[in-house]
Amino acid sequence: MSLVRLNIKGISYSQTQNGAYALILNEVDGERKLPIVIGAFEAQSIAIALEKEIRPPRPLTHDLFKNFADRFEIVVKQVIIHKLVDGVFYSSLICERDKIEEIIDARTSDAIALALRFNAPIFTYKNILDKAGIYLKVNPKKDEEQEDSILVDETLAEEVEANLSENYKTKTLDELNALLDEAVAQEDYEAAAKIRDEISKR
Repeated sequence: MSLVRLNIKGISYSQTQNGAYALILNEVDGERKLPIVIGAFEAQSIAIALEKEIRPPRPLTHDLFKNFADRFEIVVKQVIIHKLVDGVFYSSLICERDKIEEIIDARTSDAIALALRFNAPIFTYKNILDKAGIYLKVNPKKDEEQEDSILVDETLAEEVEANLSENYKTKTLDELNALLDEAVAQEDYEAAAKIRDEISKR
């Protein structure tokens, strides 16, 4: 399976899910976007890493991980979003120490927050992008204006929101409850919040 490189396009606040954000990844050699629901803390951590000038007075969790890794000479070489199951993305950190490579399982939001701190590239498989990638109808001029901003504009945010909520609309209540239990068991609280919001709407 071929890997596709992704860049971070921006972060949009979710209008329908309290305290949730959508991280929007963009394929490097294409037009598709990959929206991923993340929590507020992870959104803040990613935003701080993107805004190089902002320095928190004390290290955030992801900064602490980076300091720890630096001290023990561990390098995150790349991040791969390798699986998509029921709207939940699974990722791996490819790490190296003393020329020995290790693969570590991670939540996608944490993996991306760390990728930014290590200047590591982010990849996904073509079949995941085929399944979850979306084309957003964005005014190119407006897109250029947004280049310097981490938060994506309102039109783009609404479009992402509409695409994200489609995932669970087709599921029955029983299926949603089963997915919720599974998300909590796997400690994927971003997906759990998303599923819970869909259940509340019913």
